[in-house]
Amino acid sequence: MIPPITELGSTRTQTVVGPEMIDEIESIGQGLTSLAERQSRLADLAGIDSTIAPSWLDVFNGYAGVLVVSFLIALVATPIMRHLALANGVIDHPTDPRKVHRMPIAYLGGAAVYLGIMGGILFSYFGVHQSFLVEYHDLPAVAFGRPDPRFVPPWILLGITIIMVIGLIDDVTGISPRVKLGGQLLAAAALAYGDIGVKVAAGVLAPTLGQLFDNPSLQFAIPLGTEVPFLGSVVEIDVIYWTGTAVIAVFVLGACNASNLIDGLDGLLSGTTAIATIGLLAISLLVVFTDPGPRDAQRIILCMALLGGCLGFLPHNFNPATIFLGDCGSLMLGYTTIVIILMLGDTGRTDLVVAGLIVYAIPIIDTVLAIVRRKMAGKSMSDADSDHLHHMLKRAFGVKGAVFVLYGMGTGFAVIGVLLAASGVRFVYTLALLVVSFIVVYSTKIARRKAHEEQSMRIAIPPAKPTKAPAPKPEPVEAGSGA
Repeated sequence: MIPPITELGSTRTQTVVGPEMIDEIESIGQGLTSLAERQSRLADLAGIDSTIAPSWLDVFNGYAGVLVVSFLIALVATPIMRHLALANGVIDHPTDPRKVHRMPIAYLGGAAVYLGIMGGILFSYFGVHQSFLVEYHDLPAVAFGRPDPRFVPPWILLGITIIMVIGLIDDVTGISPRVKLGGQLLAAAALAYGDIGVKVAAGVLAPTLGQLFDNPSLQFAIPLGTEVPFLGSVVEIDVIYWTGTAVIAVFVLGACNASNLIDGLDGLLSGTTAIATIGLLAISLLVVFTDPGPRDAQRIILCMALLGGCLGFLPHNFNPATIFLGDCGSLMLGYTTIVIILMLGDTGRTDLVVAGLIVYAIPIIDTVLAIVRRKMAGKSMSDADSDHLHHMLKRAFGVKGAVFVLYGMGTGFAVIGVLLAASGVRFVYTLALLVVSFIVVYSTKIARRKAHEEQSMRIAIPPAKPTKAPAPKPEPVEAGSGA
């Protein structure tokens, strides 16, 4: 063996490789090749797949470029949008005492996040033809004529755009609540038309009604007995599809407005959405190895794009904020998040959708609190108040403290959701029932707090009993007076 040679005046050492060492290295390489070939032959004889399966980190790294592109676009576009907002007077003035800021703050932050999300998705499109941009994992085989599973469906992009434009118009000029509601329903219809999330209820309906009617697919053909215009002689009803369509509409309306409700503190919505997206991304990576489906890559790309957009915007939006999301951002973040959750049910795994809703629990809890509170107070749902979850925490911990507390709560729910997704179906439903029951009861208790306090005070301090006034004494009759 040849010893290493040290250069004078330097601490670096060099090893001179002789012919014997080169021969030994080549011999080891040939031995490894021979062993690999032998392993492959034995695996083929035994019917075992000898290829090394990728890890979740390998899959994540393959799509990491989408996250980077979305982050950089949102990071750069946010100050540009702030300049445009200030130049055109798209500003939030602190006229409401419930608002935290005391100086006018620019809107249009949601437009910057939108550009980041769209940029990341478009980057994934180029990655289909240039593998060094995006490395797609092995996707399940798709039937001939079906859309490429590597492309995020255009219906999702259309829905995100509709929501953003509706919110942007509301930020700039203002629109009626009915128009906003109509735009949200139109974005929900785009999902249903694109067959995105329509199987969200299959995991509940197929094992129950499917067995009851001995029809797992729950597709029924009803003969009409005669030819009916536009219908024909047979009406085909897909119960799972139409139920899923109704669920999509409810989820979209609920998520958009839930995100809008919690957008009350600097960095709150963008931060909690980023945390929830990390949880949804973890579930999406888990599904790749446990129950792969045709939308796995689409879901991962959407998570990466949403996470990058939120992280790129958060430095500008964190307290003290220089720009706000506005309705265009808050509605869009809620819509994009719920689309990812709905896509978890595309293989009929309703339990994954439930786990995704638990990841998204912070806006849901706040919305339930607001509904119960205003209902019991006899107020309209559109009446604003200062009793939201973040308002109560702000009074106790301040703005940054409240935001960090909600970040911690969001992280806890994200961890619970991921653990649920990795567990059994019955465990998911059982724990979800417990969580929902706790939220409803706690919301009712908070909403009725004032009534309970008044009731307790009446019991502790009973009202004083009224005393009877003494009867007036009869006046004495003077002598000599007669009737």
